[in-house]
Amino acid sequence: MDELLSFVEAEFVETGVWLDNLNPRNGARINRVAEANEALLDRAVHSAKEAASKWGRESVSQRSEFLLAIAEGIEARFDEFVRAESLDTGKPIHQARSLDIPRAISNLKFFATLIQTETSESFVTTTNDAPRALNYIVRKPHGVVGVICPWNLPLLLLTWKIAPALATGNTVIIKPSEHTPTSATLLAKVVAEIDASAGIVNVLHGKGPMSVGEMIAAHPGIDAVTFTGSSATGSKIMEVASKSVKPLSFELGGKNAAIVFSDADIEAAVKGVVRSVFSNSGQICLCTERVYVQQDIFDSFVSRLTEAVEALSFDDSTEKSLTLGPLISRDQRDKVMSYFDLAIKEGATAIIGGAVPHFGDERDDGFYVQPTVFTGVPKHSRFVREEIFGPVCHIEKFTTEQEVIAASNDTSFGLAASIWTNDINVAHRVAPQLSVGMVWINDWFRRDLRAPFGGTKLSGIGREGGHHSLDFYAPPSNVCLSIAGGV
Repeated sequence: MDELLSFVEAEFVETGVWLDNLNPRNGARINRVAEANEALLDRAVHSAKEAASKWGRESVSQRSEFLLAIAEGIEARFDEFVRAESLDTGKPIHQARSLDIPRAISNLKFFATLIQTETSESFVTTTNDAPRALNYIVRKPHGVVGVICPWNLPLLLLTWKIAPALATGNTVIIKPSEHTPTSATLLAKVVAEIDASAGIVNVLHGKGPMSVGEMIAAHPGIDAVTFTGSSATGSKIMEVASKSVKPLSFELGGKNAAIVFSDADIEAAVKGVVRSVFSNSGQICLCTERVYVQQDIFDSFVSRLTEAVEALSFDDSTEKSLTLGPLISRDQRDKVMSYFDLAIKEGATAIIGGAVPHFGDERDDGFYVQPTVFTGVPKHSRFVREEIFGPVCHIEKFTTEQEVIAASNDTSFGLAASIWTNDINVAHRVAPQLSVGMVWINDWFRRDLRAPFGGTKLSGIGREGGHHSLDFYAPPSNVCLSIAGGV
């Protein structure tokens, strides 16, 4: 697709203002994107409002069938979605094929099934001064939900949000990242092929600040906003959205820690840490950026970690479990490199990496960074305290449990952590003391879609996943019915 258009009222709309979508592998233009404006947003909101009044009253089975139809549409275009996701993000094509697109399909099927099995609580209330009463719980959709999506896992995270939103009776206005617009446009084509009312699903392309993203957050006709992205952008959305006091669900940044105790299976821990640091070239909010290794095994662990990082490849021609791609943009690459420069100035050592790789081909015009491990960064450094979002970590030794718990919690973020140990008592003692939304023990990135997902502090507001998603997109309300004539 050479030109990508917004999708409003079941029609693809051109605005006459274009943004270039660049290939992270070589800096060349992939396609151009029609940037939405305020008038088109108003049109989308009006259409979504009208559709919401009917969609919210549709039966559970009809909404479930709609989600399943979207999932089937993605499956029918599976290879097309894989190519689009890999091209936009620069990620290895086997990652898009094995993770991104399958998980997007799973998200839709999961919530299509969940709403079919959803039950309602009820209570019989008895008081001394009144008849008995029956209280029962009903869910009410917000109406129109603004869905602002990131560029790192575009379709996966888009479906993670629209599936429960649509399942509970909301209509959606989607704003994909300007860096990764193609899979959202393909999704709109899938929706257009389904016999559904106009306005249920809308896609508006454009940037965030001072553009359509900010307009969505501020628009009084949008009833709720869900966002995944940086903490700084989340703060801006909160500020803008506060004028209309709308519900918000934020999954924001992380400065996640991996804690490796001396009794851990070193081989498994090294493999797990490498995966948690360098998957998607470090461009996942759950990626590890701080690694704490107990003193007794520190040197051995660093040696094995270095060997494992040296074995990583930028070659996407094989189906390796972990292949590095580029960063999403030149700006992101420059940002990551600025942190490398800062670490060096502050006396840190790059154990491996620390530079932009040279290929001798078109990739030299792309946005690549070497996989990098630093040690010796001062504890007060911005490198240790700010989210970098690239293929890099800092490794540091520790002695005691309480020391590493304090170090892990010494951050403004609180998304996730991983613990590597063979002592179950250590695992269960340490995990509850970490100020994060989720902890993995001898694992990383494994998700049960029923479990709560979200962070603390600068890492987000609210929880999504399973019934937690339903609680946000259709908050529970109570109905109290007096039972006359009772004892």
